[in-house]
Amino acid sequence: MTIRHFLTLLDLDGETLRAILHRASELKAIRARGEPHGPLRYKTLGMIFEKSSTRTRVSFEAGMAELGGHALFLSPRDTQLGRGEPIEDTARVLSRMVHGIMIRTYEHDKLEQFAAHASVPVINGLTDVFHPCQVLADMQTFFEHRGDISGGTVAWVGDGNNMCNSYINAALRFGFQLRIACPPGYEPDAEVLAAAEGEAQIVRDPREAVRGADLVVTDVWASMGQEAEQTSRRQAFGAYQVDEALMALADDRALFMHCLPAHREEEVSTAVLEGPQSVVWEEAESRLHVQKALLEHLLV
Repeated sequence: MTIRHFLTLLDLDGETLRAILHRASELKAIRARGEPHGPLRYKTLGMIFEKSSTRTRVSFEAGMAELGGHALFLSPRDTQLGRGEPIEDTARVLSRMVHGIMIRTYEHDKLEQFAAHASVPVINGLTDVFHPCQVLADMQTFFEHRGDISGGTVAWVGDGNNMCNSYINAALRFGFQLRIACPPGYEPDAEVLAAAEGEAQIVRDPREAVRGADLVVTDVWASMGQEAEQTSRRQAFGAYQVDEALMALADDRALFMHCLPAHREEEVSTAVLEGPQSVVWEEAESRLHVQKALLEHLLV
């Protein structure tokens, strides 16, 4: 049987991704009713964290528990990976002991190398290039609040980072137009952008990107590992804050999202983050539900 990995949104087709979103909402309702649901009983998810996390760790760990399974937290200090064991060796060994592996790391090629040698499903919990689980949660949140995003417009404001790259993939899979407002030198991955020609475009002026948009999304100006660039990035992104004036240019029913943690009064004003169009807390919760649906899809 072919091993199904989830390294980017493009690993699944649009129909399958929509089915996962629908299932996530069903699992959310099951949880709210307090009904037992344990399709992953006796199954274990190995979770390798080379980057720190709140939402990724808690959502996967709680999700496995709620599905009747178990999750193992593994940091570099806890494994031989941190002492130089080859990635392919660790992949082979863990595959014989667990039913799936989630990895949160820096280099995307390290994730791909691990998946190439694993004999169980591997899930991308975040790399420097992609963050598909978060964007899947964003899509579930939008679907629940506004319905299918197909034919809509999304404005990305800020750094062309891993979230932006995954939003480009989402534009391909879910059929929306993506406008990316970023300063010169901070564009998303060129190959990722080129593959989505027609669905995604760079619009330098954040006002033009946001005008009439159905969804406005941003992220921190300096991601993990970029702390030394904080000052230069603050200068480069000064005109890219999502504040009330910018949100006013979006559609009247537009939603605001941020994957969190947020730096208030940098990439987003407190008024927007805490305002009526913000769904960031529901968005964070969606990580739990959509990842449970993903785990069911990959491990059952």
